[in-house]
Amino acid sequence: MVAHFDKVKNFLFDLGFELQSEDAAEGLVVISDEDRGISHLILDCEEDILLLEQYVFHLKGDDATTLKRLMQINRFLVHGALVLDDENRVIFRDTLQLENLDRNELESSINAIGLMMAEYAEEFIKFAS
Repeated sequence: MVAHFDKVKNFLFDLGFELQSEDAAEGLVVISDEDRGISHLILDCEEDILLLEQYVFHLKGDDATTLKRLMQINRFLVHGALVLDDENRVIFRDTLQLENLDRNELESSINAIGLMMAEYAEEFIKFAS
């Protein structure tokens, strides 16, 4: 896991990110870059999978129309998906294979967050209100 963790960190440095925090023992890194739409993105090296998770907003209601729209948005995301946790938080989540991970693949997943936020920010604000 250490080799994968170091590879992910090096890719992040190559992409111009500064680490907000890291826990090598747990394989966790947190990054932010407001200009790119990234805020407290958690990257978690688990065995052979890299998990990327970023909190997007807290869902105030759970009406079928809102949930349906979130599912429709998922269809258009380039990478990853919006998921709902047990506390009604909407989270962007993506998983990548660590074994053959390359910098471009990681960059694409991270960029997908910024694209999503730019495209759907107004709707997300409405859903959170």
